[in-house]
Amino acid sequence: MQTRMLGNSLEVSAIGLGCMGMSFSYGPPPDRHQMIALLREAVERGVTFFDTAEVYGPFTNEDLLGEALAPVRDRVVIATKFGFAPKPGDAPGAAALNSRPAHIKQVADASLQRLLTDVIELVYQHRVGPEVLIEDVAGAVKDLIQAGKVRHFGLSAAAAGTIRRAHAVQKVTALQSEYSLWWRKPEAEILPVLEELSIGLVPYSPLGKGFLTGAVDAATTFASTDFRNVLPRFTPEARRANQEMVDLLAAIAARKQATPAQIALAWLLAQKPWIVPIPGTTKLHRLEENLAAATVALSADELREIETAAGKIALQGDRYPARLEEMTGR
Repeated sequence: MQTRMLGNSLEVSAIGLGCMGMSFSYGPPPDRHQMIALLREAVERGVTFFDTAEVYGPFTNEDLLGEALAPVRDRVVIATKFGFAPKPGDAPGAAALNSRPAHIKQVADASLQRLLTDVIELVYQHRVGPEVLIEDVAGAVKDLIQAGKVRHFGLSAAAAGTIRRAHAVQKVTALQSEYSLWWRKPEAEILPVLEELSIGLVPYSPLGKGFLTGAVDAATTFASTDFRNVLPRFTPEARRANQEMVDLLAAIAARKQATPAQIALAWLLAQKPWIVPIPGTTKLHRLEENLAAATVALSADELREIETAAGKIALQGDRYPARLEEMTGR
């Protein structure tokens, strides 16, 4: 597996693994022992970058990673997140925000215990809370770095001005943000700021929450606990309208002897050398498919073809309900 640098200081595999779906959001959690086996298989296949959060579960996803990665802890980079105040049994998106400095430090200690480690390589603020100055958040993480509990600071779904203000207090190594052919808003303001400040980008949902794989269509039904049931972009009508994007990826994939998912990931990797997507999966064959995207090279002509065709597609449906969208871009 090739590697990339986040923030000129954190080396990780070119494609990481988003672990949320192993515990949370996409229907009933899979068997824990199977997920432990999958996580360890990912390491054997060259993945060194694993993404979790206290709110995933809540709490159970960090526990899962702690057990799975303990035998290979020296070979991996773990990223986790604070910023919510979850309670056991919370549904996705239900937890209240809390980024008060004292709470951040409590969360870090609890995450260290669940992850069975004495240091976390990358800690993100999961969502920017309006009740706490970002300078105070960055200061709290700076304290954790100085205490040796955390190595790098990250933000998630933050606005350009917030990134600058945080970076002035404590260097931001990476921004996590949704980014894909399905959601390109970061290109306008976020990517230029990241390039200027030498901050890496970690795209979450790089496969459009499964839609860009081609495995989801208008007829697909989701489990009652699947987060996609509340997303406007996942109504049957929106999925039917947005099939054109999948058809574009499939056409390129057919010529490249690849899959739509691999083309979507290869497109992301081609945008900047400091972009590290974290597709999630609970299936070994999907892990293999996603990791193979790192070997798919898109030519300048192919990238222009995708750009031109994608620019003519008007995607239908908001990506989040209003309340959740309001938590991003602060």
